[in-house]
Amino acid sequence: MTKALLIIDYTNDFVASNGALTCGTSAQKIESTIVRLADQFLEADDYVLLPTDTHQPNDQFHPEHKLFPEHNLVGSWGHELYGKLASWYTTHQESKRVWQFAKNRYSAFQNTNLDNYLRERGITELWLTGVCTDICVLHTAIYAYNLNYKLTVPEVGVATFTPQGQEWALAHFKDCLGATVIPVN
Repeated sequence: MTKALLIIDYTNDFVASNGALTCGTSAQKIESTIVRLADQFLEADDYVLLPTDTHQPNDQFHPEHKLFPEHNLVGSWGHELYGKLASWYTTHQESKRVWQFAKNRYSAFQNTNLDNYLRERGITELWLTGVCTDICVLHTAIYAYNLNYKLTVPEVGVATFTPQGQEWALAHFKDCLGATVIPVN
């Protein structure tokens, strides 16, 4: 069965200590897990997808404009993939099994071609990693659940701003979306 690893919003603005909307240390701690999973998925002839939050400067019509400071502006340092994942992507970006794409809402499915991409390739199982567990990862999971995808969330592959948000989202994945949550080893 072909499956896909989604690495959601793992960018400088969300992960680096000086990012515009950073989760900080909690996001930095999952870096090795994400890169290790990306390698494992490619070695198994599965897919690695990088839905990336993408905004235009001064977009007063985007709903996040009123909620958060500007972040992940197209072409900026903050929009670039973080750390070891940036290097991994540079090495593998020509693979037909690696796809980075822009998203402009919390869910990686909203306003994108993700569902068609997955269905064309017969992918029915998604592993969700990245940030923020209780925002973009959560909304992607809900959308995927409603489209009947099987979900797996490695607990050490997702991070967010607060321990409470992390705990709540992990429970929601398992209890309300039927996801397999892989606990910390």
